[in-house]
Amino acid sequence: MKKMTDTFKLNNGYEIPCVGFGTWQTPDGDTAIKAVSEAIRAGYCHIDTAACYGNETSVGKGIKVSGVERSRLFVTGKVWNSDRGYGKTMVAFEKTMADLELDYLDLYLIHWPASSTQFEDWEQINLETWRAMTELYKAGRIKAIGVCNFLPHHLKALMETEVQPMVNQIEFHPGQMQEETVSYCKDHNIIVEAWSPLGTGRMLSNEMLKSIAAKYGKSAAQLCIRWCLQNGILPKSVTPSRIIENADVFDFEITNEDMEAINGMEYCGGSGLHPDKVDF
Repeated sequence: MKKMTDTFKLNNGYEIPCVGFGTWQTPDGDTAIKAVSEAIRAGYCHIDTAACYGNETSVGKGIKVSGVERSRLFVTGKVWNSDRGYGKTMVAFEKTMADLELDYLDLYLIHWPASSTQFEDWEQINLETWRAMTELYKAGRIKAIGVCNFLPHHLKALMETEVQPMVNQIEFHPGQMQEETVSYCKDHNIIVEAWSPLGTGRMLSNEMLKSIAAKYGKSAAQLCIRWCLQNGILPKSVTPSRIIENADVFDFEITNEDMEAINGMEYCGGSGLHPDKVDF
């Protein structure tokens, strides 16, 4: 990957830009509008939002304010946990489209899997959600569909359906590489996208990462994003104050030795959220 517009090819042939700009925790209103429009002007063409972020209307306005043609952008949305199931997913999708004021989504994801700790029929709930998304995909209203936070045992049922997941967005950063899930996805041609590639900010103060980054004249944040790319993972940046900095990751390459050192890091911070243990 040599520039922001380089892409990963999904299993249906559609292409997803290699770095995403996330809008989680970006306050609704002028802050979100400005962050999104500035990110697009800085070169980001992949904008990631979700219903539960509570800022879809502002994200949509930010896209409009940027002045960039819709066809040049890749926009991701997500269906929240309370909207899982066929009927609720259909309603949630229409609300997302109305809030964003878009005619189609490039990617729509199930935000979290229904799990056995909360539902006896968890697998069926996931399948019914997926059925709605598949219909929207076949109707051309979504260009690609996928999931977030799905572990291999959550994915298996979806792999047996008519349309298989194209993306799995998971927590991925130094010290939390989720090797089993990443391996499963790569074996089944599912692109892995990293949320929280900076470990909810904890990587920024890690002395080892700061030391390695300094060798390249880069920040720990830039190192983590580049590290994701070199591991074949699509990173999603969510720090508006570092819009330009986090895009400047294409003029250096981490050596094999440094990649191995980062890959070997033990857990040193993250969200602590486990797909089978969350209570929301």
